[in-house]
Amino acid sequence: MAIRETMSFRFYTNLISQASRSFASGVFVVGLVLIGFGVVILALPEIFAFLAAAVFFFAGLGLAITAVKIFLAQRRLNNMMRDDSDGYRKNVQIRHTNGG
Repeated sequence: MAIRETMSFRFYTNLISQASRSFASGVFVVGLVLIGFGVVILALPEIFAFLAAAVFFFAGLGLAITAVKIFLAQRRLNNMMRDDSDGYRKNVQIRHTNGG
């Protein structure tokens, strides 16, 4: 009686199987978290409306402050250019050489 060896070919490894399981569990957890957020928003809409309003308020405030800083910097640059219109050309000499 001859003992026959069979070879099984695997087209995937345990590493791929583990990666797909971990991806599936991550997707499942994210799905449960989204369901939880949906239920909480449904139960307490005033709190989330307040939080959204606060985020928009502080984002708008930050943008307004940045815009004021840019306007002030531009004003300072304009004043510097008006006071000394040739300021960027000081100590610059142009030398002409004749072929050489």
